[in-house]
Amino acid sequence: MPYDTLRIQTDPRGVTRVQLNLPDTRNALSGQMIAELTDFARGITAGGTTRVVVLGGAGKVFCAGGDLNWMKAQIDADRATRMAAARELAMMLRALNELPVPLIGKLHGGAYGGGIGLACVCDVAVADDRTTFGLTETRLGLIPATIGPYVLARLGEGKARRVFMSARVFDAAEAAALGVIARAVPQADLDAAIAAEIAPYLHTGPHAVAASKALARALGPVIDDAVIEATITRLADTWEGDEAALGIAAFLQKQPPDWG
Repeated sequence: MPYDTLRIQTDPRGVTRVQLNLPDTRNALSGQMIAELTDFARGITAGGTTRVVVLGGAGKVFCAGGDLNWMKAQIDADRATRMAAARELAMMLRALNELPVPLIGKLHGGAYGGGIGLACVCDVAVADDRTTFGLTETRLGLIPATIGPYVLARLGEGKARRVFMSARVFDAAEAAALGVIARAVPQADLDAAIAAEIAPYLHTGPHAVAASKALARALGPVIDDAVIEATITRLADTWEGDEAALGIAAFLQKQPPDWG
């Protein structure tokens, strides 16, 4: 089906390229994009037309994180509404994480907040070596809640704690060392690097790949309903604090927050 926020193409080999297609907002995760990514992911089946999915972004940035209009809507929302919005994002990440085909991330420009979450649900992510990264939620008085399980699963607690709370921006070399991405390559080599990640899967049994991926998830950190709901509750609690109101107001006014 056609989508407004995504550009999707499948080639004769079964390689489906999904491009976040809101370049004017740096591919920030709007409610519509979240819904469309969820719908796309839930439509992929093992042994179907798609053998591999490549996730990238149009324009100058892979994904800048949360959409500004979405953030504004949360300011005056009640707890239930905020939790519902967080749950939609959590279900999108879960659907992509549980995709029964390989998911390869093609990153460039920047990946912040939810953009890092998208990188961490990929089976492998490769970035242009000029890409920058940041878990920037604490600058707004918020926490990287719904993406947290996937960031911790990818990085491990020790490495995650180096960047999880500081909101500092780091480069592609550090992203590779941390495990957010598998490797960083020059911009001119990015397409070739993605092609090299795709190639082996075209010679594997699709159902065996799906079963192997499910096994890896089963043996890794548990990300179940209880874990997801706990992250949603923690985020709702944080939204109700004074720091969130202060941080988000300062962000919208393009001023540094006075944390006191």
